[in-house]
Amino acid sequence: MQNLVLALVASTALASPTFAEMLDLEKDELTFGFIKLTDMAPLAVAYEQGFFDDEGLFVTLEAQANWKVLLDGVIDGQLDGAHMLAGQPLAATIGYGTKAHIVTPFSMDLNGNGITVSNEVWEMMKPNLPTTADGKIEHPISASYLKPVIETFRSQGKPFNMGMVFPVSTHNYELRYWLAAGGIQPGYYAPDNVTGQIGAEAFLSVTPPPQMPATLEAGTINGYCVGEPWNQQAVFKGIGVPVITDYELWKNNPEKVFGITAEFAEQYPNTTLAITKALIRAAMWLDENDNANREEAVEILSRPEYVGADAEVIANSMTGTFEYEKGDKRDVPDFNVFFRYFANYPYYSDAVWYLSQMRRWGQIAETRPDSWYDEVAKSVYKPDIYLQAAKLLVDEGLADQADFPWDSDGYREPTPAGDVIDGIPFDARAPNAYIDSLPIGLKSGQTVVGNAIQG
Repeated sequence: MQNLVLALVASTALASPTFAEMLDLEKDELTFGFIKLTDMAPLAVAYEQGFFDDEGLFVTLEAQANWKVLLDGVIDGQLDGAHMLAGQPLAATIGYGTKAHIVTPFSMDLNGNGITVSNEVWEMMKPNLPTTADGKIEHPISASYLKPVIETFRSQGKPFNMGMVFPVSTHNYELRYWLAAGGIQPGYYAPDNVTGQIGAEAFLSVTPPPQMPATLEAGTINGYCVGEPWNQQAVFKGIGVPVITDYELWKNNPEKVFGITAEFAEQYPNTTLAITKALIRAAMWLDENDNANREEAVEILSRPEYVGADAEVIANSMTGTFEYEKGDKRDVPDFNVFFRYFANYPYYSDAVWYLSQMRRWGQIAETRPDSWYDEVAKSVYKPDIYLQAAKLLVDEGLADQADFPWDSDGYREPTPAGDVIDGIPFDARAPNAYIDSLPIGLKSGQTVVGNAIQG
């Protein structure tokens, strides 16, 4: 991989002393989309700290109404790129939903999500939850404690509804993972039924992130999975209690990506490199010196043109803490990770996990060979572009060579059992064996037909 990077750099950079001279930008006026979440921070920071300017890029950032509008904007060219759900480029490329070849040269962050329940549900769960010696609720909280609540709702003839942000979102898969790990069936998808509620005990539906707290307060949903600051907003408003973070669900799990069309990457290779360089610098800034810049980042994100939530709410998770029940604030220094642990490297194994969850719940209707997962991952995730941009930064003295995984083949080491809430390890090189090891979910050879699983 490193030899490939050096060859690529040599072919584009030659021997020029500065980046501005090295790269002749094919397009320098760009518009990027985002959703109002704290993990859009690399885009805001790259803009506010002048990292886009340093690369000769004139960037406009535009908040989008929802994830579908954002994806459509990238596909039709109204947006040059966007802060995306990791599942969106994968789903689009395989033709689930809108068909388009989307790629990512940059993963935006690790962790950053939570699952919140209403006050009513919390009061029903709380008496059964174990506590620590100091009387605090023991975390992480298993969804098994939610199971009797759902059964109570059912006995009263009421559905148990939860919100997630998009059918191919991390949030959908994390919420499903948590529920299934606690013995709760979150439902299946089928080619002729895309509600995802076939056979469900908990009914999941789409709610845009900024609308989650209001939807919970209205009683339309009983809980939700979303990124920040919308879990902490529920705490501040006194309308709900976060029960688990995704860091507790799966330690250092991949979150958003920066997505562009494959056509954009091919037509504007130097511009793509320049964008990636600026985003890497922004991610470094967000994590450097043990998160020393996070307070400034919070101030930036609180502005109405970005996230637009109160700085105090954003800071509650962005600066290394997370508040569960009101007054129960705990240290979670890695709740938001933007650069360390090779957070920005677009690992094929991350893509494979998302695809495995799509297959688990029926969005991928039929069994695919392990080789298919590898091929799709490599068609969407572009670590070669990322490393080429990183090499340029290292050569300019703007980044440390030790901070990048030059020799990676694109696959992380298997996730150990201790890093996942259900104790089931994940090896991206063997996706079908992994899918078959999960107690709830489709297995090899199974499909959803009507309301039943066949095979």
